[in-house]
Amino acid sequence: MPPRNIPSYNSLLSSYVQDGDALGAWNLFLCLYRCRAALDAYTFTSVLSACQELPNHPVCGRQVHGLMVRMGADSGTVSKTAIVKLYSVYGSISEAVKAFEEIEHKDVISWNVLISSFLKTGFANEGIGVFGRMQRENVEFSEYTLCNVLKACAMGKAYRQGKQVHGAVITMGRDLVVLGTALIDFYSSVGCIEEALKVYGCFCHAGDRPMHNSILSACVRNKKYKQAFQIMSSMRPNIISLTSALAACSECSDFSIGKQIHCAVLRYGFTMDCQLSNALLDMYAKCGDINAAKIMFDRISKKDVFTWTTMIDAYGIHGCGLEAFELFHKMGEYAGDASPNNITLLSVLSACGHSGLVDKGRLCFDLARNKYGIEADPEHYACFIHGLGRAGLIEDAWAVYHEMVKGNFEPSPIIWAALLNASSLNQDFIRGEYAARHLMELERNKPANYVLVSNFYAAVGRWDIVDEVRRRILEKGQLKEAGSSRFYANPSTANHVKL
Repeated sequence: MPPRNIPSYNSLLSSYVQDGDALGAWNLFLCLYRCRAALDAYTFTSVLSACQELPNHPVCGRQVHGLMVRMGADSGTVSKTAIVKLYSVYGSISEAVKAFEEIEHKDVISWNVLISSFLKTGFANEGIGVFGRMQRENVEFSEYTLCNVLKACAMGKAYRQGKQVHGAVITMGRDLVVLGTALIDFYSSVGCIEEALKVYGCFCHAGDRPMHNSILSACVRNKKYKQAFQIMSSMRPNIISLTSALAACSECSDFSIGKQIHCAVLRYGFTMDCQLSNALLDMYAKCGDINAAKIMFDRISKKDVFTWTTMIDAYGIHGCGLEAFELFHKMGEYAGDASPNNITLLSVLSACGHSGLVDKGRLCFDLARNKYGIEADPEHYACFIHGLGRAGLIEDAWAVYHEMVKGNFEPSPIIWAALLNASSLNQDFIRGEYAARHLMELERNKPANYVLVSNFYAAVGRWDIVDEVRRRILEKGQLKEAGSSRFYANPSTANHVKL
């Protein structure tokens, strides 16, 4: 094309962007600018999309916006909408809103981009408010609008507004697979699994794989394992549905169904999928068959960080702390892309702590910091303190605390809870009271903390204070929440307090 014009260059720019070559698009744009070509709104729209993917994208994007203002190419609906999207990617929601308000003729795409901008920056309620404004201004919304609003309702736990969107979905009567899936995700997020099952029953048809996968995930998330297995048995399995069903087996320790799902994996030829293999490994570990988990681990050819972490965690669950440590050490020598992360470190520390391997746990800390560049966070320190307390090394547990303080590491509630539990195990009354006081100052309204404090005083024989703590719990009407932490629950004192 010897006589190249701006439309042809715009087509090439758009092709670069669609192909994911942001740098190629940027370089072409620079050439056009230096040649003083007559750039138009479509040129800038493409390059703004490219700016979102560039390494130095905030600077580039603002420069392009400034050039658009100078050349008068920022006034159209398409250009302004691209600017709104750009600033939402940068997290500058105020600038995105300002650009939106400057749009003279707002179309549904502009409104959708604004709602999406609020979602990306975590302002769910504001996104719902934009939808309300659309309704007041009689803007005809699209399926994409409703999907975004449902995501906002899920994020903000806005049940009433989500129900209203459900009514709009029924009124529209279009693209029910996409909107039905969004409704299932919404009801699942707000804990209304029965409503999600109703949507599934009304909207789902044979072959609606996304909706099948969504309802399976919803059932697992809301602990409706029986319904998950029933739905699973009525559909042709796929990788996502099998992974969700295996998660249900892991949560409810249903070994029989887990093995049946493994058979389905083999039958349909999904054995090479890493995510599914990891789910099988996790299922065998949590259902109590550590040998099957080890066999599964050895058969996975492309191990990722989750594979190694799951196996280390499995060894910890089964009391095999030495094996967990050796696997953590071996993980660093693995040639694949599986460098340990924070979760891996937490798993191996927990495994070593429960097996009394204090020195191995200390070595894990050193390896994580010096070899893998992992900076320990409060959960890691709390886990290590708990292991020291279980081993009777109360002085070492408090030495870790003093080391944290010297390093300007502010102890969090989880640290004080671990120190309190260690003091309880080792009958350290003075320092235990010190930890209890700091814990209650930071989290006075958390029921589990009252139980920890009560268990501590029961362990040191101060039943008068135990009675006082019980009285406070009853006055506040607090009940102990379900335990979720593996490293500061104290089995030896768990039965001292009956609530």
